[in-house]
Amino acid sequence: MLELQNGNGLFAVAFKDLATRETILINDKISFHAASTMKTPVLIELYKQAAAGKFSLTDSLVVKNSFSSIVDGSEFTLDSADDSQLELYRQVGQKKTIAALAYQMIIASSNLATNMMIELVKAENVMKTMKEIGANDIQVLRGVEDNKAFEKGLNNTTTAFDQLLIFEKMAKHQLVSRKACEAMISILLDQKFNEIIPAKLPGNVKVAHKTGSITGIQHDAGIVFLPGGKKYVLILLSKFEGNEKKAQETMANISKLIYDYMSPQ
Repeated sequence: MLELQNGNGLFAVAFKDLATRETILINDKISFHAASTMKTPVLIELYKQAAAGKFSLTDSLVVKNSFSSIVDGSEFTLDSADDSQLELYRQVGQKKTIAALAYQMIIASSNLATNMMIELVKAENVMKTMKEIGANDIQVLRGVEDNKAFEKGLNNTTTAFDQLLIFEKMAKHQLVSRKACEAMISILLDQKFNEIIPAKLPGNVKVAHKTGSITGIQHDAGIVFLPGGKKYVLILLSKFEGNEKKAQETMANISKLIYDYMSPQ
């Protein structure tokens, strides 16, 4: 029996076997700070707008580190020390393709790339698209490190249920187009942070996923591809006090339990 809620932490689990449609939902409608899981909805919106001809993914943007707060339009910059991808900061003033920026937004969780992508597609369009597909509780209000917005409680939020919905639709090629879904899955498969869903799974299991972490928050959400052709969606969200490694370990154990259930020996 899993202890998913106690005095120090709250965990949410959403699982769906994409063949049988068997589902497990625990605390799936509780809203969490989205952390970097909001970058998946931004990726979806990028592909949607590219498909609509608003731009090409091969178009280039000048890398910059200057953004406007959603509170009053005042300028803010990102601190490279708080980012997980440093190389892009050394490329300010240079051109990078939208595709390259989107890739770094996902696989290395680049905050700089993320803010550039949100500025390109607009947060309100991301939320409109999420509502169109039924993910009504995902809020993408702003980019990263907009401290004025943070102080006013204007944060990006998500639920396990809505993350399950968007990854299920991606796995079934029901977002934008089959080609777009395959491209997004290909990016997500290159995720560099693998401490949660893939951590205790065999090496021949592939996981297309996006993590999210800030102080007291650890998330992972994605599609798990088993060698025999089975696939399932697994969403693990948490907020807690104390050691982040313990939270990651708890969620990695849940992922292993699900894998063992899906792959009986």
